[in-house]
Amino acid sequence: MDSPGYNCFVDRDKMDAAIQDLGPKELSCTELQELKQLARQGYWAQSHALRGKVYQRLIRDIPCRTVTPDASVYSDIVGKIVGKHSSSSLPLPEFVDNTQVPIYCLNARGEGAVRKILLCIANQFPDISFCPALPAVVALLLHYSIDEAECFEKACRILACNDPSKKLIDQSFLAFESSCMTFGDLVNKYCQAAHKLMVAVSEDVLQVYSDWQRWLFGELPLNYFARVFDVFLVEGYKVLYRVALAILKFFHKVRAGQPFESDNVKQDIRMFVKDIAKTVSPEKLLEKAFAIRLFSRKEIHLLQMANEKALKQKGITVKQKSVSLSKRQFVHLAVHAENFRSEIVSVKEMRDIWSWVPERFALCQPLLLFSSLQHGYSLSRFYFHCEGHEPTLLLIKTTQKEVCGAYLSTDWSERNKYGGKLSFFGTGECFVFRLQPEVQRYEWVVIKHPELIKPVPCTSSHSSCSDPADRLSPFLAARHFNLPSKTESMFMAGGTDCLIIGGGGGQALYIDGDLNRGRTGHCDTFNNQPLCSENFLIAAVEAWGFQDPDTQ
Repeated sequence: MDSPGYNCFVDRDKMDAAIQDLGPKELSCTELQELKQLARQGYWAQSHALRGKVYQRLIRDIPCRTVTPDASVYSDIVGKIVGKHSSSSLPLPEFVDNTQVPIYCLNARGEGAVRKILLCIANQFPDISFCPALPAVVALLLHYSIDEAECFEKACRILACNDPSKKLIDQSFLAFESSCMTFGDLVNKYCQAAHKLMVAVSEDVLQVYSDWQRWLFGELPLNYFARVFDVFLVEGYKVLYRVALAILKFFHKVRAGQPFESDNVKQDIRMFVKDIAKTVSPEKLLEKAFAIRLFSRKEIHLLQMANEKALKQKGITVKQKSVSLSKRQFVHLAVHAENFRSEIVSVKEMRDIWSWVPERFALCQPLLLFSSLQHGYSLSRFYFHCEGHEPTLLLIKTTQKEVCGAYLSTDWSERNKYGGKLSFFGTGECFVFRLQPEVQRYEWVVIKHPELIKPVPCTSSHSSCSDPADRLSPFLAARHFNLPSKTESMFMAGGTDCLIIGGGGGQALYIDGDLNRGRTGHCDTFNNQPLCSENFLIAAVEAWGFQDPDTQ
């Protein structure tokens, strides 16, 4: 490479303007924890040569399949695959899903080289069916590679990673779409103000969140994307979620209360990310990203698995290359005004509730399971109509016209496992809420206060830790966490004479066996305020299930 280390694929003037070459030239660190800190601090961010060396080292250390294509394979196949075509006119592989190659600081020769490398990767990885992030990864790596063959080898090692605990890049539509759903779930929990805005301005929130990878792998300027990629190579996929959440937080901060520049919020976010330098520096973006106290890698993996399972049940496969998302009835579309009837909530209120539920169930439409006005004021009848359904939504209207309720993650039949003894069950996806007189949602206390717990460490006796599917253990099951006491995991309980939601220091909801009287107060599980008058008389109770529209 010529000084200061640029190769023949880089536009020198653009590169000098994008990233000044002022940093250190060597890195002696070998400990992962120290490397993690240096990556977050941007130690090699302003040294072109050092970043190239670090990428080479980090990618070389990725555990890969026994047979992973290397630079010599590229030299052998590139001529046969490209033939006499001009590199600038080469078609992109189908798996990039019409994603354009981000130019960053590449010259015309570099742009053509990215196309050649992508076609050679497609030749060597026929199992990749959907990977729109790959053009950006190859384009970035080409800035820091000696030649095309070295860039090809680096990209192949990232794709061939065989460490089940180190997810890097989605390579199927199933994985990509479940990642989008997982991102939506994380937004719902960690960016509630931004999520509320997205629900208000878009008909289909998942269509907005399905763009999250494009924000990173395409719209971010080179100096931002390279900083994200530095940390990503050290820490893995979770970093991508963090940065995308931080982008959404900044977007909400800047745009809340302002008119949108177009009638397409997806386009507005893309423009915001492209011009992100007007709002925040790369350092501040990463600072915001790492200030978000996300779930553990294990919990995010379980959530991803649950979302994948829901998609598989809808017929989406690993080999599928794309799918029309028009089937996904979300928020405004899931609750149809013409066929939705409730004695407790309006269509708009139900849509608000639907925007809070996990993405895999927002795929469904509301199904009335129980109504006290239809089935009678009886807890035993409530159980009879609700058992066999998971999750369920409980709605209560008081005689004072207050409205409150709970999203309950677990089948009510679980109560029968305790021999008639009133015992708590459920998971941390449960939440309680009130709608009248004002809207307020209270989630599991651990979500807003992760300092209360530490994830249960993996030991040899916990074989599920090494199981890729973790035996499909429920997302946010209380047993995954070291809780200070049981009061933080008292989600739901049901006996013959009462139903309880939330416990510890009080109950978020208590309903008697005749569905006549109830009470509400603060509880440790949800750290909530009373959901209505503390002692109330019930006017109506409804329980709703989640129906796959394809089964109607």
